[in-house]
Amino acid sequence: MIGRRLIGAIPVLLGISFIVFLLMHLAPGDPVYLLLGENATPEDVARVRHEWGLDEPLAMQYWQFISRAMVGDFGRSLKFGEPVMKLVLERLPATIELATISLIVAILISIPIGVYSAVKRDTLVDHAGTSMALIGVSLPNFWLGIMLIYFLGGRWNLLPVAGRIEYGLEVQAITGFYLLDSLLMGNMAAFWSAVKHLLMPAITLGTALAAIVTRITRSSVLEMMRQDYVMTARAKGLSERAVIWRHILRNALITVVTILGLQLGALLNGSVITETVFSYPGIGDLLIQSISARDYRLTQVLILFFGVIYFAVNLLVDVVYTFIDPRIKL
Repeated sequence: MIGRRLIGAIPVLLGISFIVFLLMHLAPGDPVYLLLGENATPEDVARVRHEWGLDEPLAMQYWQFISRAMVGDFGRSLKFGEPVMKLVLERLPATIELATISLIVAILISIPIGVYSAVKRDTLVDHAGTSMALIGVSLPNFWLGIMLIYFLGGRWNLLPVAGRIEYGLEVQAITGFYLLDSLLMGNMAAFWSAVKHLLMPAITLGTALAAIVTRITRSSVLEMMRQDYVMTARAKGLSERAVIWRHILRNALITVVTILGLQLGALLNGSVITETVFSYPGIGDLLIQSISARDYRLTQVLILFFGVIYFAVNLLVDVVYTFIDPRIKL
């Protein structure tokens, strides 16, 4: 089953790469003039076009990109002049770290509130939880990020507003994840600095996800509470806490995990705006720079990475199903 899914991902990724390639070339703006400046001579423009293969027909450019990508050669960035994979791998850990912390924040908020709202259905607690979820879904990420910067960073000076770590602190690169690397090296000053820099963007990304998961958790728990096996568990004399957390929530998690898997991909997409707002050096910020510079190769590879991550997350969700409910098979 997993092998068939992997094979089925190939035409999807090829389709993504073709659409991105076509749209980037149809968009206004010339990367050569962005690279050389508006005062570049025709001779310099022609020379740079030839060096980067931009004077080839579009079909030939696309074929060269795909044929090289199949052997792991994604070329060099037009804007930065460095290998594309090097740039992506340098920025990828930052985005994964941000998405992971955002997911943890969302789970810690949404699961308890969703379960408690379902158990206390139609009470003040339920109405408050539902209203908070509605507000969280309605707030745009960029606006919430700007408000956090204004209050927590500007007026109250509680958290840093940009970057990954305080200037002057260094983390020895082992995995690329600042939190993990600082712990491995025993550098607690760098660890707490990285935590502080992650808090505001993680809250910004995690709030919308927490709101969605809260509503899904509440609905799923309410549905499970009406099932016959819940009445049987209560008839056996199990405590209400055991019934809720061991029986109801475990079966309700199938729906919740599905939403979390889909929204994890949305977290990565949302990181494009959030990383720009907080000047956070991840692949979202890199994608904005590559699009602005019409860096075709870097943009294509970054979009492909998003596609691969979406596919990997959905496959992981299917695997997690089997752990939640052993009756489900891949």
